[in-house]
Amino acid sequence: MISSELVPNSFKSPNPKFLHAPVSNIHTFTHPFTRSLLNRFPTGHTLRRHSTESGSGPVPEIDVNKEVDMINLKFAEAREEIEMAMESKETVYFNEEAECARAAVKEVMDMFEGLLGKLQEGKKAALQRSMGLKMEQLKAELQQLDD
Repeated sequence: MISSELVPNSFKSPNPKFLHAPVSNIHTFTHPFTRSLLNRFPTGHTLRRHSTESGSGPVPEIDVNKEVDMINLKFAEAREEIEMAMESKETVYFNEEAECARAAVKEVMDMFEGLLGKLQEGKKAALQRSMGLKMEQLKAELQQLDD
């Protein structure tokens, strides 16, 4: 049961399925949902798509900033893993630390390549310019572990 404080203009009902009464019939669909859509959009009429969508269905919107933030966070973690491995270079813990660093770098590179694969050419090139050197730096730091 949803609290009436959270939903404005609602009232308590003995039947929790009906939390509010619709104001108009414009957005009320009859059951089953698919039958009501077929009645509203007869054969030959289709729903209009956004210009960024392909004919195969809706394309999920990519939150590039959120993904870049995650990559940057994982980038910092990977650098810390590399640093810890470098500090343990002459110890018995080196192999384990180096393996953790390799896994962290692989995760960052996979995330970066995955994001590049989702973007259109213009945005892909901009991301490559802004983050490509950081990714190369990470690979070079990891390479130092093997030297």
